[in-house]
Amino acid sequence: MASAFAAISAIDYTVLITRDMAAMRAFYEDVMGFTLERALSENWREYRIGPTILALSAPGFTAGDTPVPPGTAGVQLAFRVPVEAVDAGATELMERGVTIVSPPTDRDFGHRTLFFRDPDGNLIELYADI
Repeated sequence: MASAFAAISAIDYTVLITRDMAAMRAFYEDVMGFTLERALSENWREYRIGPTILALSAPGFTAGDTPVPPGTAGVQLAFRVPVEAVDAGATELMERGVTIVSPPTDRDFGHRTLFFRDPDGNLIELYADI
């Protein structure tokens, strides 16, 4: 019998457990420019990015967990963009006061990358194939 996990064909949505919902909403809506697709409550917000959903959630099942220490990435999100958007993204972030972790850089594995963090410390990457 095949494993039930063999039926997985895609990641449908990614949930970021947030420390500060207001700051995270402001970051993803105002800085990243994501459009709110659905709000199930004050503690759950969804943004469609291509075929997937990025959700922000207040702690629920994880409420008893020890939080990820400040300054530590709980997750890294990588967003593919056209090459020119990597540099333009860096400029926009700096104009909005977001600290750049690693400026636009051509990597030897064929990507141009930009790294920064969201308000909860998650590592965000804009990258383009070069």
